[in-house]
Amino acid sequence: MTLEYEHDTSSVMKKVNALQLRQSLGKVVATLLRTGEPVLLEKGRKPVAVLISLDDFRERFVEKDASSEREAIVAAIDELAMPSVDRTPGVEILRGLRGDG
Repeated sequence: MTLEYEHDTSSVMKKVNALQLRQSLGKVVATLLRTGEPVLLEKGRKPVAVLISLDDFRERFVEKDASSEREAIVAAIDELAMPSVDRTPGVEILRGLRGDG
């Protein structure tokens, strides 16, 4: 199996057709793991999918989603943290609760 190169103005990507992928999945995966470069999958000479490493997937999708969720949670917490309208100092409130006041 030989991996050809797709010459695009934006990037150079290895490409493999569906038949090559079925016949040589192990080699394609080994190449992906070794180089870390995405592999363009073609069917009928048309691009249909891209194989990426698990690290790329995590970096591009999983961590991005987790980061978005964290930001949403922090925003929700910030909305809940409203300033108190009672201007009584905390020490006086504690004294009142203890009966020292």
